[in-house]
Amino acid sequence: MAELATIARPYAEALFKATQADAATTDDWLQAIAQVADQPQLQAFASNPNAQPEQVYELLASVAKVSLPKEGQNFLRTVIDNGRVNALPEIAAQFHVLKNAQSGVAECVVQSAFPIEGASLADVSALLEKRFGRKLHTKVEIVPALIGGIRVVVGDEVLDTSVQSRLEQMKTALLA
Repeated sequence: MAELATIARPYAEALFKATQADAATTDDWLQAIAQVADQPQLQAFASNPNAQPEQVYELLASVAKVSLPKEGQNFLRTVIDNGRVNALPEIAAQFHVLKNAQSGVAECVVQSAFPIEGASLADVSALLEKRFGRKLHTKVEIVPALIGGIRVVVGDEVLDTSVQSRLEQMKTALLA
């Protein structure tokens, strides 16, 4: 949802600038709060006109079970006061991207028809880090529809060497 991303961006950037020295800790508590804020029940409560901002804050902070530093408390109160609780998951996602960019790391999703583990995963990760020119946090997803090969997603870049992709290319060529 582009609108939610547009709303979340200034919050994520401001929080990143304010907590840049301790971005890893901020990312931890922000992810915990975002996970709670993503629940439909909490969003319904937060959008209820009878719910006071302090009630929403107390509920969110208590359910998240994280110790918020002063910056975190202020940030959360600002988000709640501005009626942006529904944007917290997107804020957390954008903050995570900013934190990774600062440390030269990117999230990598390797989709495969079969499990990739141990030494094979280490080899694939090393090749992908060389290909993309940065350190990657690699996560494997099993997608049986790929038939074979892998599809790699790093940010907005996709490297698709799957059998499914090749079959689609052949189909397109045959029908053209």
